Amino acid sequence: MPRPTAAQLAYGSATVVVSTIAMLLLSQTTTGLGVAVISAAALALGLLVALTVPLPRRRGRHAARTGAPAAAGTPAAREGATGTARVPEPRTATAEHPVHH
Repeated sequence: MPRPTAAQLAYGSATVVVSTIAMLLLSQTTTGLGVAVISAAALALGLLVALTVPLPRRRGRHAARTGAPAAAGTPAAREGATGTARVPEPRTATAEHPVHH
């Protein structure tokens, strides 16, 4: 299992804190069992939020090995569907920018 990112930890922790406070204020519970149930629900909600935060995409050499789409500037992205490298068309001089010899 991959390690959680900073964004996942931040969103999950914020969700736990905010949802715990909101549920305690809305329910106005004073019993220990009520606080325990609300705390467990907030932890579950925080875990759900942390796991659904989108992960950053891998770039470069790692993307080719994992099957993720390659970044636009990498050699893997410049290859066509057949696996052969695409070569751009040669540039020609135009009337705006004539070539002087």
